[in-house]
Amino acid sequence: MTYAAGTARVDSPRDTTSPAPLVRLDRVSKSYGALRVTDDLSITLARGEALGVLGPNGAGKSTMFNLITGDVRPDAGRVWLAGEDITGLAPSERCRRGIGRSYQVPHPFSGMTVFENVLVGATFGGDMAEDEASAHAVDVLRRTSLLSKANVLAGALTLLDRKRLEMAKALSSRPKVLLLDEIAGGLTDHEAAALVDTIRSIRAEGVSLIWIEHVVHALLAVVDRLVVIHFGALLKEGAPDAVMASREVQEVYMGIEQ
Repeated sequence: MTYAAGTARVDSPRDTTSPAPLVRLDRVSKSYGALRVTDDLSITLARGEALGVLGPNGAGKSTMFNLITGDVRPDAGRVWLAGEDITGLAPSERCRRGIGRSYQVPHPFSGMTVFENVLVGATFGGDMAEDEASAHAVDVLRRTSLLSKANVLAGALTLLDRKRLEMAKALSSRPKVLLLDEIAGGLTDHEAAALVDTIRSIRAEGVSLIWIEHVVHALLAVVDRLVVIHFGALLKEGAPDAVMASREVQEVYMGIEQ
């Protein structure tokens, strides 16, 4: 399918009225045999907030995302979305209720155009009719600075534009919360800055964020609050500057002995 230029309708994130935290992990644990990858983890995300997540490799950050999306079920604890217990819901239903996710390694449908990639997400993830899905796909491409690449095959994109397409696919279902998994990884400083601008614009439209990232300067340019995970447990949380200056984080994450 080819995108034809036209007037796109702007869709707003769904349901912004609930006073409950948008996302809440309540004492969640997950083990694989003797390896405990998530250990009694409790984290909240407020509506409109951008939450950054740091931690060494193997700390359990991606598993945390898998627990939120439903790709992994917790051994203990509960997962909540907008005040509703979603622990028992399938990933597809969680997507329809407002959880969108990008992945660390982009996996677009390489033989399809950029527009078609996003259209698939809008049609199936967003449960939209054809006309609505097409208009929404156009709007998402505009918001992620990909509209000029709408008819380009996804397999021909640069790394930066593949990262943008990951965000666009995640936004295609009109999520309440967008989970970004190391989306700045592998980019040059200039490319990371361009991506930060795109993420800021998405956030300004009302989408809440949880962003796992090792490119710390990119993360700190966007987030309101920072959490650090170590061995699957919460090590530190709070204002970004205070967290980064804390003794625990400098010793564990940055390798600086105090």
